[in-house]
Amino acid sequence: MSTSVDDVDPGISEAPPRFKPQYRHRATWIETALSSAIGLWASFVLSLDALLIAANPEEVLSCDINATISCGAVARTWQAELFGFPNAFLGLMAEPVIITVAVASIAGVVFPRWFMIAAQVVSSIGFIFAMWLFYQSYFVILRLCPYCLLITVTTTLIFFAFTRVNILEGNFGESLRRKLDRPLRVYHVELIIAVVFLAILAAMVVFKYL
Repeated sequence: MSTSVDDVDPGISEAPPRFKPQYRHRATWIETALSSAIGLWASFVLSLDALLIAANPEEVLSCDINATISCGAVARTWQAELFGFPNAFLGLMAEPVIITVAVASIAGVVFPRWFMIAAQVVSSIGFIFAMWLFYQSYFVILRLCPYCLLITVTTTLIFFAFTRVNILEGNFGESLRRKLDRPLRVYHVELIIAVVFLAILAAMVVFKYL
């Protein structure tokens, strides 16, 4: 028995990833893949540093430049192991997943709405956590970790990238998509906001510590 297009349950289209002839948001996904790769590298370095400190609490790390710029000083605080293990381990788990999603999207896979909403939630939590760590480093610990700052940058870019894609794909609703379609597609307002935000953080670091 043949089945017409009208007989197909529309909910089925959201079950598996599907392919489209055109590659959507290609530049955004390339940026996401690169940001995640850099974040994975930084997480790997911080994870190795955490193991070195665990083996030798007096270990001097390669990024221990002075009293202010010191990965070791930050790594020895409770904030660096908020969940009972080095925070960098979270990056080792999350970044490969983001890279996989980005590479698949570059290849043309369009993930279902529920998956992209879940990815948005995870990227939002990562962004908030990165901002909390920056706050702790800047106002409480009073020390800077270069690799931590790098992860702050990459996490911010990933968050705005997922936000852009989800809005333009209508995953947050058609009303919001219609309102922000032109600002996002033509003017790339999300990238402007991200750059301005990161510039403010950079200025804060320069004026206080450098």
